[in-house]
Amino acid sequence: MAEKTRTTRCFCGAVEVELQGEPGPQVYCHCNSCRSWLGAPIHAATLWPTPKVNVKKGADKIGMTKRTENSLRNFCTSCGSPVFVRHPAIGMTDVPAGTIPDFMFKPTLHVHYGEKVMPVKDGLPKFKDFPKEFGGSGATVPE
Repeated sequence: MAEKTRTTRCFCGAVEVELQGEPGPQVYCHCNSCRSWLGAPIHAATLWPTPKVNVKKGADKIGMTKRTENSLRNFCTSCGSPVFVRHPAIGMTDVPAGTIPDFMFKPTLHVHYGEKVMPVKDGLPKFKDFPKEFGGSGATVPE
């Protein structure tokens, strides 16, 4: 059976990215870095194996910025919208859930909840930073 393929675009459509299969973890991120980059109190992140995220159009329109080598933030140089974030250390690429047409976001946890600016009471686990399997402390914090 062939893997499902989705196409996501930047705001102006200059950049198109193909996503193959299904994402791995789907999480809410509350870190200051994501909030600052996106201009939002919470980031709905979908993490895909990096080889499954391929630029199909507009590679010449992609700019990149980073605070650390852990998160390589890619954006459209024409409209400025976020396209994806490469996370080389874990081999995953984060595609903001809100940019994927007809995608049903199903988060299973919150990361960097210790940095939250907006509390969320949804019963999902809230990690101070990251789960241990993603290189974090594994410490959780209450809702």
